[in-house]
Amino acid sequence: MTETLHAELAVIGAGPGGYAAAFHAADLGLDVVLLDVAPNPGGTCLYRGCIPSKALLHVAKLVNDAREAEAWGLTFQPPEMDFTKMDRRTQEVIATMTRGLGQLCSARKVRYVQARAAFIDTHTLAVFHGDGSEDILKADHVIIATGSRPALFGPLIRSPRLMNSTNALRVQDIPSSLLVIGGGYIGLELGSVYASLGARVTVAELSDGLLPGADRELVAPLAGRLEKLMHEILLATKVTDMQVKDDGVHVVLEGAYIGEPARVFEKVLICVGRKPNSKGLNLHDTRIVTDERGFIEVDEQRRTAEPHIFAIGDVAGEPMLAHKASAEGRVAAEAVAGRKSAFEPQAIPAVVFTDPEIAWCGLTEAQAKEKGIAVSVARFPWAASGRAGILDRADGLTKILCHPQDGRILGVGIVGPGAGELIAEGVLAIEMGAVAADLDMTIHPHPTLSETVMESAAVIFGHSTHIYRPANTQ
Repeated sequence: MTETLHAELAVIGAGPGGYAAAFHAADLGLDVVLLDVAPNPGGTCLYRGCIPSKALLHVAKLVNDAREAEAWGLTFQPPEMDFTKMDRRTQEVIATMTRGLGQLCSARKVRYVQARAAFIDTHTLAVFHGDGSEDILKADHVIIATGSRPALFGPLIRSPRLMNSTNALRVQDIPSSLLVIGGGYIGLELGSVYASLGARVTVAELSDGLLPGADRELVAPLAGRLEKLMHEILLATKVTDMQVKDDGVHVVLEGAYIGEPARVFEKVLICVGRKPNSKGLNLHDTRIVTDERGFIEVDEQRRTAEPHIFAIGDVAGEPMLAHKASAEGRVAAEAVAGRKSAFEPQAIPAVVFTDPEIAWCGLTEAQAKEKGIAVSVARFPWAASGRAGILDRADGLTKILCHPQDGRILGVGIVGPGAGELIAEGVLAIEMGAVAADLDMTIHPHPTLSETVMESAAVIFGHSTHIYRPANTQ
């Protein structure tokens, strides 16, 4: 029997954007229904994205740390790998976190409905349950937070030899040879995991550099380390044909790659980006507009062309980052509650969780050049950091971009271990309108990697303690 539900706010999708929006709206006193196909909130990030991938990167780090300990006189036997136990531990972490989010739903009196939803009209949703039953949900406002999915590559081939960024997280074995198609952050993170665990990894990237769009100066130390970890990194190279046969995946490569164009790999990992989940919502019965890529168009409050319907997170456009989705969710919830709110961050941090990590926020040098913005750039090489020396990571770098006249911080970039933890100081500096002198005069603990932020700011004034670089010559 069909039941008709009512809510002041319905949130479709319970990922980092959806559950953040639902929780904040409930905190503001709204009656909220949160819908998702999973048994608990968490979304792609928690179930099959950010969290499981970082769990595997943690495993890879443990393996690499053991190998590198020999420099300190510590020798370990090669690790025995129990992939079943590894996966079970990851699933335990996921279960604990998603269960906790379910408990927060109950505590906040958010009604969580495990189901899929689509629009019947602009105020009515069809709710499809897993057992085939359907309900109707009437809502005053709706927030779409349906996220994204891995983009397809080439013909649709179903084979256990082909992996994407979802099923590659459930490691069952380590292939002797692995081709990673795509040298973006997902391909490099997962490729690093498999290489660390013993696979002979080849990366094929269509552009002429890894991590297109990232600062080349920050990418360089990572590229150097990956060249040692992986078998091959092929730039300006595309895959023109791919066939699955009994002995592996037969691939034809074309471009700057020099050598035999036809290669055979035991497995192939496809990481060519993600696509928004805007289909299946029956948006054509609304005035909601999507662009040519499928992203829903929104304003500064994340409001669509239907004033009472909002869209947040990956489905609402780049950058497709969990923390951006969460921030958008809070803005949309406040707008629904009638508060003055807008999504207008001065900086959104980006982090690549490889080894070394790369993190940046605000303006990059390439963007400054493209926009014709004059900047002063200060660099502090980690070769001058005592903490980095202990970690044997002298190839790290911290750089700051600031306004050449008033010293206002415009951008920060970091490459090195823990860069993702360090970048938040840069984000805060940009959001506060801090100037380089603020970072320079802020006492940082010694010996730490965070000192590199302070010393980088000091370079601007020519008085960094641990490097000599006169002012205005950097």
